[in-house]
Amino acid sequence: MDGKETNRLIAETGIVPRKSRGQNFLTDDRVAQRHVGYAEVSKGDRVLEVGPGLGILTSKLIELSDDVTCIELDEVLQEYIENTYGDRLTLIKGDAMKVDFPPFDKFVSNLPYSISTPIIFKLLEHDFKKAVVMVQKEFAERMVADVGTVDYSRLTVNLFYKADCRMLEPVPASRFKPKPKVDSALVEIVPREAPFKVLDEKTFFKVTEVTFNHRRKKIGTALKNARMIPKDAVVPYMDDRVEKLTPAQIGELADAVYLLSKRDD
Repeated sequence: MDGKETNRLIAETGIVPRKSRGQNFLTDDRVAQRHVGYAEVSKGDRVLEVGPGLGILTSKLIELSDDVTCIELDEVLQEYIENTYGDRLTLIKGDAMKVDFPPFDKFVSNLPYSISTPIIFKLLEHDFKKAVVMVQKEFAERMVADVGTVDYSRLTVNLFYKADCRMLEPVPASRFKPKPKVDSALVEIVPREAPFKVLDEKTFFKVTEVTFNHRRKKIGTALKNARMIPKDAVVPYMDDRVEKLTPAQIGELADAVYLLSKRDD
């Protein structure tokens, strides 16, 4: 598929790419081939694709696996996928942020820009072998950021806790139709055991969320304002800012918060 083919399909389907849904269709078949190749899909793999669009990845996935499921929100694209691929795949019609994901081994997707964050967090709640996603380059940089950098974020910490994550290659904006304002990147996510233990994962993720939502405030202030710890409590790193803490140190902080909550029960 190239720009001319994409233009033809847009005209034939009558689809009007919506900025609100992050609809930017990949037009470079070589990039699509590498994307699918990174995922190492085999016949027995259950593959999940969110936002198949005009099918540049879908057409390759169904040749590699006998069990491909796509989730598509747009009614025009739903009809196109149904008419083009029929029973060679399972199509779930709905919002990927709201519908339940079926069991899957590989997750392969050009993620709509507008839902990248919630979909990545939802993805991390599932058991799978590997995910290869196309996201905005700035988002990809947040996924793999180092401690203390501007890009270091809640997303970075949650991913680090759950998986090995690496940027595979940048993809210029010119490879999409319509052309977005920013470049993209392919990112690989491979689940693994957490590199450190925490007493309570729910507390760990909540502490991470609260402190990064107020990253310019001291950690103690952020936690007290959120009523996660008493006003007179003392916890590790309370006079620091969360962007300076490694994920393991945030885990240490979360354990202290959890123990305080159990003391007050």
